[in-house]
Amino acid sequence: MGLLSILGIGGKSENVNDFVNKGAVIIDVRTPAEFQGGHIKGSKNIPLNTISSKINDLKKLNKPVIACCASGMRSSQATSILKSNGIDAMNGGGWSSLENKL
Repeated sequence: MGLLSILGIGGKSENVNDFVNKGAVIIDVRTPAEFQGGHIKGSKNIPLNTISSKINDLKKLNKPVIACCASGMRSSQATSILKSNGIDAMNGGGWSSLENKL
């Protein structure tokens, strides 16, 4: 496993389809103001600074999570937090590039 995989960054395009096929939920970890400026239809806005307090809610969904943000940095942090709490998660990167892959 390479460093990029550990950070949740590697092999996005093939994993996105796998996650979507498993019924993944898309979590946008940008601020509410950024989210209002544009987002993937159907995604949920859970800002990075609140993601730890939403772990139990996300676990109850019993679905994998694709995290996205503006560039992929915050979603990388969110993916690490989610994975460390036992949630099947991947870093989808920037929301606009993720939207193009869906």
